[in-house]
Amino acid sequence: MTVRVEVQPELLAWAKKRSRAESTQLIKRFPKLEAWEGGKAHPTLKQLEDFARATHTPMGFLLLPQPPDEQVPLPDFRTFAEAALEQPSADLLDTLFLCEQRQEWYREYARSLKEERLSFVGSLTLNTNVEQAASDMQELLRFALDERGFSWADALRTLSERAENLGVLVMISGVVGSNTHRKLDPKEFRGFAIVDDLAPLVFINGSDTKAAQIFSLAHELAHLWLGESALSNVEVADIEGNEIERWCNQVAAEFLVPLSNLENAFNPEAPLTHELERLARSFRVSTLVIVRRIHDTGYLAGEDYWAAFEAERDRVLKLMGEGGPGGGNFYNTQPVRVSKRFSRAVITSTLEGRTLYRDAMRLLGVKKVATFQELSQHLGVG
Repeated sequence: MTVRVEVQPELLAWAKKRSRAESTQLIKRFPKLEAWEGGKAHPTLKQLEDFARATHTPMGFLLLPQPPDEQVPLPDFRTFAEAALEQPSADLLDTLFLCEQRQEWYREYARSLKEERLSFVGSLTLNTNVEQAASDMQELLRFALDERGFSWADALRTLSERAENLGVLVMISGVVGSNTHRKLDPKEFRGFAIVDDLAPLVFINGSDTKAAQIFSLAHELAHLWLGESALSNVEVADIEGNEIERWCNQVAAEFLVPLSNLENAFNPEAPLTHELERLARSFRVSTLVIVRRIHDTGYLAGEDYWAAFEAERDRVLKLMGEGGPGGGNFYNTQPVRVSKRFSRAVITSTLEGRTLYRDAMRLLGVKKVATFQELSQHLGVG
């Protein structure tokens, strides 16, 4: 006898919205979905389990009388132009929970080694002068213009490595875990910071452009210096808005593009688009950050600033849409997704017999012992 489940129709609609899956794709996979949502038919237990997997929904949620009120486990400072993005997606929630698990493991690992607490975490306040805050970060991160390499990728790698050398777990990924079929949406979030003075963690959405990732990383690092965890979608144009986000934006902008340097480099007589490209290459940031900093110098104000910013944002979004898919060598990519510092710690702990291979492989997002061993060799551990 076939067992059917009387699932509440609003739960199916909630799961569909939460997954961000295309309705046409779900209907193709579940031809009776519209009948289920209309209450005219009920799925079998097997069909409901398949639907839960397809929408990345815990099976138990679909058996509730009404949709749960899911909240992100961090202060949420995001702002949205699209109301549909206000409900956190399964991709975002799964990424947050995975990072929390990794941070918890590393915190206990650091305690077992009796590592010292990181004094820079929470060392600044909102009353700290923006220039002084940027200077404090620069003193430890050593990210001067002549150390940013020859490309945005070089600059991002350098800043990430400098932060990890200070004790920060920096995770940069455009997918959920290791699942390349679950791409993260930069419109939903660009990054987050989870403050901890033993295991501070920063996650950057790798689906964004490299230039945007650099600003997001600087912004989330500012959160660590401030001692304020946050989920962000980092809009560099914001002048008003949340006080913490505004301060972190200003510090990140000054850290990456010091106003005194920009004033000396900017040529107001040159065509604006030419200057944006030239200065973005020089400072290894996005052209949107340069627009904002030119505004800060007083050259672009009021409607001129917003017109220039919106025009440049449209151009950048078009370029992002034309970009090819990500990818690359797994053994180069995965340590960046998981944090090289974290990866080395997990591998070392496993080889020393303190962490089970099963747990280590889950934390690192690998499924085979051979892959674990290859990853350890690639990172020079063991």
